[in-house]
Amino acid sequence: MDAALLTLAEMGEADRLTIAAGTPGIVLMERAAEAIAETVLARYPGAERVACLAGPGNNGGDAYAAAAILLRAGREVRLFHLVPPEKLQGDAANAAAAYDGPAEPLAAFDAQSFDLVIDGLFGAGLARPLEGEVAELVERLNAAATPVVAIDLPSGISGASGAVLGTAVEAEATVTFFRRKPGHLLEPGRSHCGAVAVSDIGVLSTALETIAPKCFENRPALWRHRLAVPSDAGHKYDRGHAVVFSGPASRTGAARLAATAALRAGAGLVTMFSPAGAVLVNAAHLTAVMLKRCEDTDELASHLGDTRLNAFVLGPGFGAGETARAYAEAVLAAGGRLVLDADGISSFKDDPEALFAAARAASEARGDSEPALVLTPHSGEFKRLFPDIASAEGLSKLDQARLAAERACAVVVLKGRDTVIAAPDGRAAINATGTPWLATAGSGDVLSGIVAAQLAQGTPSFEAAAAAVWMHGKAAEAFGAGLIAEDLPGMLPKVFAGLEATGP
Repeated sequence: MDAALLTLAEMGEADRLTIAAGTPGIVLMERAAEAIAETVLARYPGAERVACLAGPGNNGGDAYAAAAILLRAGREVRLFHLVPPEKLQGDAANAAAAYDGPAEPLAAFDAQSFDLVIDGLFGAGLARPLEGEVAELVERLNAAATPVVAIDLPSGISGASGAVLGTAVEAEATVTFFRRKPGHLLEPGRSHCGAVAVSDIGVLSTALETIAPKCFENRPALWRHRLAVPSDAGHKYDRGHAVVFSGPASRTGAARLAATAALRAGAGLVTMFSPAGAVLVNAAHLTAVMLKRCEDTDELASHLGDTRLNAFVLGPGFGAGETARAYAEAVLAAGGRLVLDADGISSFKDDPEALFAAARAASEARGDSEPALVLTPHSGEFKRLFPDIASAEGLSKLDQARLAAERACAVVVLKGRDTVIAAPDGRAAINATGTPWLATAGSGDVLSGIVAAQLAQGTPSFEAAAAAVWMHGKAAEAFGAGLIAEDLPGMLPKVFAGLEATGP
């Protein structure tokens, strides 16, 4: 549960349960202030002149309490309030009463006069755009060179979606408490947060058992217990047999990227199904990956009689159209687990319900509700299958992926810097691994192969997709600058070694 991402309501419930168990709210606020002050003193030891911006709620109370601690630590602190302290309520009013340093209206704030600014205006609960005086102040703050430490979330960022509500503070660091919120990882919130520190302020960890969150940061603790581990007495057939469909002779590279990645990611065997015209091209490049001709649905049906073939990748370089649709439906009908990407997704843009119906039937045939289909779209491909969801106002990327997964009876991997992995049952994970160098041709093909490798080894679909996305990002981090897609599979051994070394 360390990886749980909490909604505003869930965080409020965690606070309520903690207070009901005997920890006063003001104690939680004082501990939060201590965490803020510790971050400031450690990260900005030379910041003598500190401005604290206090809003009307508990974030403002945190700002008052942190200002008091920094005053005692010898910093020159001035506090600027959006609401006069006498109008505050509850714990925030108590924190303001305990602060005896300089306090002025927000209009008097000038970022250029300070070495550091603490943003305690609004936190994760902000529900409407910043306007007027506050919006103008945020714009001036962002234009200044003064570093900002945000309390909970930068003001103007939605904790639920990461969206900018009107305008938002651009922080160098953010201090949040107990658990992150989705807005810490979803863009553009993630970029506005800077470095995020999660502080333990004494909120009951057992509260998570009551809350039962269903959204998580994508970390190994979420899925490593479901990964297959090669045994000393095992053999290649224990690790599954993945299949990648090749496109025509002039477009075979994407499929080979996926096949190589599947082999590197742990599939015991990998075969490429190739149209006749591309067999010689593929044969010239493949060594450990096997090759079979697959010219039409009749040949595919013959191959699918071999039940050892248990995970398939369709789409990379394949070409969009009727053949891709027929192959996808045939694989699902035969009981195979299918990763559909790129051209495979686009092939169903005129009749997405045909794909969803095939996925539902495959899941029902399994008898265990396990999705047989994994979709790995970028935003453009997502819009082709789910145009209404993609264009609906007010939906976050997390919302979109969840709705799509439920509709499609599939695990949906909605790609990007903040890739979201969602299952039909509402579980979701937001990824935080990777580098900007992943934005390169063929990177998604490699990801499809890594997903297929986990499926081939029997990993459940949600955990297989989440693990693959994490590994894909870690492989990019291991290589560094100058990455191209061909480099990613070769980095996977380092990723596995690191996974084994670090444990959960």
